[in-house]
Amino acid sequence: MSQLDLARLQFAMTSIYHFLFVPVTIGLAFLTALLQTAWHRGGQEQYLRLTRFFGTLLLITVAVGVVTGLVQEFQFGMNWSAYSRTVGDVFGAPLAMEGLAAFFLESTFLGLWVFGWDKLPRRVHLATIWAVAAGSALSAAFIMAANSWMQHPVGYEINQSTGRPQLNDIWAVMTNPVFLWGYTHVLLAALATASVVMLAVSAWHIRHGAERGLFAPSARLALIVLAPVMVFAMFVGSELGVIEARYQPMKIAAAEAQWTTCQPCSFSAFQIGGGNNDETPTQIIEIPHLLSLLATNHWNGQVVGLNELQTQYEQQYGSGYYVPNVFIQYWSMRVMAYAAVVVLLVALWGLWLMWRKRLERSTWFLRAAVWAVVLPFVMNTAGWLLTESGRQPWIVQGIQLTKNGVSPSVSTTEVVISIIVFFILYTVLTGIWAVLMVRFGKREVAPERPPGEEDQPIPAMTY
Repeated sequence: MSQLDLARLQFAMTSIYHFLFVPVTIGLAFLTALLQTAWHRGGQEQYLRLTRFFGTLLLITVAVGVVTGLVQEFQFGMNWSAYSRTVGDVFGAPLAMEGLAAFFLESTFLGLWVFGWDKLPRRVHLATIWAVAAGSALSAAFIMAANSWMQHPVGYEINQSTGRPQLNDIWAVMTNPVFLWGYTHVLLAALATASVVMLAVSAWHIRHGAERGLFAPSARLALIVLAPVMVFAMFVGSELGVIEARYQPMKIAAAEAQWTTCQPCSFSAFQIGGGNNDETPTQIIEIPHLLSLLATNHWNGQVVGLNELQTQYEQQYGSGYYVPNVFIQYWSMRVMAYAAVVVLLVALWGLWLMWRKRLERSTWFLRAAVWAVVLPFVMNTAGWLLTESGRQPWIVQGIQLTKNGVSPSVSTTEVVISIIVFFILYTVLTGIWAVLMVRFGKREVAPERPPGEEDQPIPAMTY
């Protein structure tokens, strides 16, 4: 493998690892804030215990997510220095905002929330967890703004003396249509991920725990959030596909393995064969007009094929191969969509059981809810692959090719060594996170008095 291939492999590895924790952090902060709000308003001890319980899972995830995120950002200067030099004047702005504003907001108020239980007024302490939720969402906003600029560059001009893009309109970057739809999609995916995690933990305790009734409210909360979130996520994802078909038609054509231009276009449920060297795969269960609807929002919309787009790109950007990995694109899209459908069905099943007042007694549902915890992570990973792999061979669409963004001073050996080190580090961190999440997720929640209640004095002998 070349240095370019290894650098891309390392970036994919670190991104996928990091994005295991990001959605859980964003979504679980919001759900924990809802639980604490319920305790603040009603004073019921079970909501306090649930807040502390799921707050512990949030802290574990934040701790691991911060480490993996730092490695991800440092990697830009390690393996992608040519990229950093070329677009740093634009790309660096949202990253700086994320570090100086959002991250410090999140971390500061997280500390206040952890250590302020018996020191801050209840209303102020409640505000700190909502500030954590807002900070995590704001952090994702700046990161997504930077990533969306790579997908659809806006708000910049080329400096005539350096030949590099430089930022001239931050508002355009923050209102980039790819960012607006993509960021909304990420927030919804984060809420869905955290809801499934909360549902899985609650379902396990309802089946095996000593206090089945304690986790019934958290299971109901997870289902009430999960069902509408999944519906909105599917809608937003569909609209994001329309936006990307407008600005990145090659990505959408590759996601459908559509080599020739079609109008109207059918959607294939799955296919046999396919890839960059197979333009005539066997498509199974074709759904008429569905691809036209997904890509254009029109019943008879046109989807330009990969071959025609390749010709257009060669005329516009020069000779080269501009088709991304079709196999990855095609199956990433379907794995993401099919996993989302299964999650939605689980949520609707749970809501139906809630309506029938049989949620805590349905053994089959409780078993399915525990195993469903894997689905959102698969869904998120497939969606990230779809987004990032579909931009190839561009590192910034229309501005810089990925092959021109690598660090010229980093050798292949150095990249291999760093891959091995990062892989070991991330494997250990992921293992620690999984063990801690399972251990603390299965532990019994001991009754505890409300914060602020004074300890009874301990009798002591006096002379």
